[in-house]
Amino acid sequence: MMTLLETQRLIQKDPEHWYVPLMDFVDDFRRAPNLSSVAEQLDQTHECMDALLVSVAETLCDEAGIDPPVWMEAISACKDPWFVSGFESLKAIAIVESPIRFRIRKIFVLENFLSRA
Repeated sequence: MMTLLETQRLIQKDPEHWYVPLMDFVDDFRRAPNLSSVAEQLDQTHECMDALLVSVAETLCDEAGIDPPVWMEAISACKDPWFVSGFESLKAIAIVESPIRFRIRKIFVLENFLSRA
């Protein structure tokens, strides 16, 4: 099972394809929700990516009925709002649909962001 910290390190090695390790983490966590996979604190290296990773982990913990680790509270919001889709036409929808854990950190995603086909 991949941990959040391992996911962060994979993303750092290939930031252009960040979505692949992120969704692998999501799949692993949903298959076997476990606090140990999010227990290790991230290396704070990239403000918005760190915020995204923590928002994902907190959302998954909420789904599983697990209290997120306290260290996640220290990860701040992005300085400027980040609309992950990158499409101007989706900004209004993302503002409405973003889960609370993302909005708190000024990250805006569509409702299906953590879904797989």
